[in-house]
Amino acid sequence: MPFHKVVKNSAYFSRFQTKYKRRRQGKTDYYARKRLITQAKNKYNTPKYRLVVRFTNRDIITQIVSSEITGDKVFAAAYSHELPAYGINHGLTNWAAAYATGLLLARRTLSKLGLDKDFTGVEEADGEFTLTEAIETDDGERRPFKAFLDVGLTRTSTGARVFGAMKGASDGGILIPHSQKRFPGYDIETKELDADTLKSYIFGGHVAEYMELLADDDEERYKSQFQKYIEDDIEADGIEDLYSEAHAAIREDPWKKHVSDAPKKSKDEWKAESKKHRPVRLTLEERKANVQTRIAALREQED
Repeated sequence: MPFHKVVKNSAYFSRFQTKYKRRRQGKTDYYARKRLITQAKNKYNTPKYRLVVRFTNRDIITQIVSSEITGDKVFAAAYSHELPAYGINHGLTNWAAAYATGLLLARRTLSKLGLDKDFTGVEEADGEFTLTEAIETDDGERRPFKAFLDVGLTRTSTGARVFGAMKGASDGGILIPHSQKRFPGYDIETKELDADTLKSYIFGGHVAEYMELLADDDEERYKSQFQKYIEDDIEADGIEDLYSEAHAAIREDPWKKHVSDAPKKSKDEWKAESKKHRPVRLTLEERKANVQTRIAALREQED
């Protein structure tokens, strides 16, 4: 049989669209990605950084990422599951936690670059719209570290948590080009931002209001929904101080690790834990017995 060379020409790629596999899977917005990673040719291979913010059911992921030919390269990262090291043990996916995670990422990034002393950002969050500006040094003007917000497939509606992470990173000293239109508290009619509303979200004021509302209207639901808060003696009045202290701790040491008091599980214990969430495979006899049980139940209903 003669040798047949497979030629992957333009017709092949037009049909199979191999480089757009993640678009077919609904994982990547290539229209946005192209504009986030395309760098001007006169920048001479200077990395173009972006602030990547992603949410899971239990965690917030923030990263400073640059794109290379071989793939994306993560420069720094911060996660909301690290916040217990700074005193935030509950509500690790809410707006206030997103702000704290963004602030943690910014301080880590700048400390890694040696810029944390020059660009302190907004040391006491006030909810005002601010952008990090260049500063004058002995060597001349020093421009801030710049990154562009990458929201992925998240809906960018007004008040979305992704903008909480962006605000935290911006207040932390990173220049992220943005406007005030998507922050909670922005009035579309007057085109003005209510700084007090935004500040309330930064310090968990919306959570405190809901706690007070439930405590007054439905005490049983309050005890079930805020059970962990009650166990740790956290009341609505103390939430603002909790976040304020956490922000100060993040600025003081952005590399702190959370040390749990609970004893570490052994390898066998983790193996047993994983089996709890894994469906048990039935034998042939067990499956046949289940079928006979269902048939018997159906016959009883017919009789």
